[in-house]
Amino acid sequence: MNVSTTTLPGVLVIEPAVFADARGDFMETFNARRYAEHGIAGPFVQDNQSISVPDVLRGLHFQNPNPQDKLVQVVRGAVFDVAVDIRVGSPTFGRWTGAELSDENRRQMYIPGGFAHGFCVTRGPAVFAYKCTSFYDPAAEQTIAWNDPEIGVDWPVRRPIVSDRDSAAPNLRDLDPEALPRFSAAA
Repeated sequence: MNVSTTTLPGVLVIEPAVFADARGDFMETFNARRYAEHGIAGPFVQDNQSISVPDVLRGLHFQNPNPQDKLVQVVRGAVFDVAVDIRVGSPTFGRWTGAELSDENRRQMYIPGGFAHGFCVTRGPAVFAYKCTSFYDPAAEQTIAWNDPEIGVDWPVRRPIVSDRDSAAPNLRDLDPEALPRFSAAA
């Protein structure tokens, strides 16, 4: 397993070891001991899966209170996956990082709580699977505009298919700072 840091502290890209032969291949998608060695300790309490057609863009979503760390991967297709630091007081507040996740590169992305998350489908249909450290809490779920000009995510899809809810999401600067997670230097 190869783990790479990104431009946002705590957001990681993981390349699991894939063992292939003439019959096909095998990989561990999660091993608590091995992932904990890289700071991904969990515990994970909920697994989710979505299927999206090409050009679908989902996000930017976060949950506060009850933030969710997420370990995400693509089982089929390809997505451009994005994390945005929304922790008030963070030196990287409002910055984003992204990575291609696909059934071919087998990459995973780890997004700690305190970051907004989104993805767009670049090859689909895409089957997107993820583990969460907190249960889904509809009262705590919030959205930020996927096209917030101050965040400036460079999405690789020019005419995204976006839900009504995501289309109506506010920009980060328009959210009440009290509704956002706080940065802790100890984290």
